[in-house]
Amino acid sequence: MDSVTWNPWHGCRKISAGCRHCYVYREDAAFGTTVATSEVRRTASFYLPLQLNRRKVWKYPSGTEFALCFTSDLLIEEADGWRDEVWDIIRRRNDCRFFFFTKRIDRFAECLPLDWGDGYPNVGVGCTVENQDRADYRLPIFLDAPIRHRMIIAAPLLERIDLRSYLDPARIMSVSVGGEVGQICTPARLPLGY
Repeated sequence: MDSVTWNPWHGCRKISAGCRHCYVYREDAAFGTTVATSEVRRTASFYLPLQLNRRKVWKYPSGTEFALCFTSDLLIEEADGWRDEVWDIIRRRNDCRFFFFTKRIDRFAECLPLDWGDGYPNVGVGCTVENQDRADYRLPIFLDAPIRHRMIIAAPLLERIDLRSYLDPARIMSVSVGGEVGQICTPARLPLGY
């Protein structure tokens, strides 16, 4: 299965200690980006999963896994006007898998499409935590949210975190732990099992 990064928008606003040395800000500065990283804007790849090849079939075939919003946050307020189109693309490409990570899980309920139910079967959601304070705030919200495929992302890990009370194997598919990222890269394939 191929994995493709899909960033329908770019830019983010720092909201917690885990954002202090954000790789997106560092990469934009290294490339001399003239638009501020904190300005959220649609990208030219907004409709990436819907692209067709010369034979008029999907450029990204059935089974492709899309890593969504890795230079922003799917749930960021500045993208509220565009998110419904992204949900529509995900519905149309229900033959593919999509996953995203968020530090804004407290906005999850207000950002869902009307037909979400207990979650789309082809969408995995990761909640990012960087310290115990953010774990204790975000993870109860995350575990109560209607999500079929859950991942905990402890990165960038800023201190020792005790996640034991949140690790229900029937509800959490994987846990990933890491430090600061040096560059933007295509994420490693995760054992999502969906």
